[in-house]
Amino acid sequence: MTCPEETTFRKAARRGVLGRCPCCGKGRLFARYLKQVDSCASCGECFAGLRTDDAAPWATIIVVGHVFLPLAFLVDLTHVMPLWAEMTLWSGVFATLSLALLPRAKGMMLGVLWQTRATAEPTIVS
Repeated sequence: MTCPEETTFRKAARRGVLGRCPCCGKGRLFARYLKQVDSCASCGECFAGLRTDDAAPWATIIVVGHVFLPLAFLVDLTHVMPLWAEMTLWSGVFATLSLALLPRAKGMMLGVLWQTRATAEPTIVS
């Protein structure tokens, strides 16, 4: 199926972050939390050959570990709560942040892979 309009790299990535079809922007990209749909319900674009593999967890680790983790070192809460409570709080914050970012990172990767036409080729193992 062809897209009704030319989709730029940025637009496909943005639609993916929002969990929408990178082609039309209307259909859903995920059936569940991280389970991508085989094709768009709105425009019929096929996503079955797109595989993000480790790209989405890698992007999530980069963002959480290199952007938000330094904030934990800058914010000193030891005068408000004991150290064990602060560590528990930050662990919960980072776990929640990771769970929130992971589907958005996967959506962005799916949008980028779709726009660049980087589909997975079937491999024959003998």
